Amino acid sequence: MKWLTLAAAASMLSLALAMPPMNDLHAAELRILAGGSMTGPLNELGPQFERATGHKLVIHFDSTPNLIKQATSDAPFDLGVVPIDVFKDSAAKARFAAGPAIEIARVGYGVAVRAGAPKPDVSTPAALKKTLLDAQSIAYIPASAAGAYVTGVFERLGIGEAMKAKTKVQTATTEIPQAVAKGDAELGVFLVNVLMAPGVELAGSFPAELQQELVFAAAVAADTKEAEAAKAFIGFLTTPAAAAVIKAKGMTPG
Repeated sequence: MKWLTLAAAASMLSLALAMPPMNDLHAAELRILAGGSMTGPLNELGPQFERATGHKLVIHFDSTPNLIKQATSDAPFDLGVVPIDVFKDSAAKARFAAGPAIEIARVGYGVAVRAGAPKPDVSTPAALKKTLLDAQSIAYIPASAAGAYVTGVFERLGIGEAMKAKTKVQTATTEIPQAVAKGDAELGVFLVNVLMAPGVELAGSFPAELQQELVFAAAVAADTKEAEAAKAFIGFLTTPAAAAVIKAKGMTPG
């Protein structure tokens, strides 16, 4: 029998502390709405939770506009781990249980280039503006909470129209670094954790004057029949073991 590593043991202990006794819970299938930029952490943490509890997670990753559509449709779900912007939509917020959402992770914005390519200067607003104007093409997801912020930064820099012609629109977070790695786009401009991927390298984060963190928060659906299991998963996402995974994936826990 193989011994557990210290990290695995710590993870299991944290999960055990977060969970009610298993004889008080039945094995549930949790339908989860999640921000696309949470793919990395949840794909690692989800299986840990499933192994320890017997519950099954069915996670739908998507952009903020589509998550709002999902939340406000008739489709059932049990909880969300979504950009805070979802809760700013009154119809979407009404689909979640009353009370504040639990902040799970946050992350800022940056610029990535193809691995091995020269890294342009993005350290000041003026440098970032020049880098963006000099680039032949950029990849990001305009139709998302993060993308809306990036578009806003272009407008603040006075280059909104110029960037429209350079934009290679992507539809999923994984497509952004892939486009840069394949040479389909010269720059990837998005959340830093999304840009931490094979084939690309981070040129740098947005300068402080233009930086803002996107917060991802969790809440239980108002009409879920699996409230206890949903609360247990959210509790697990706030444990030290989960925080270590979130941090390793390029995000700040809580």
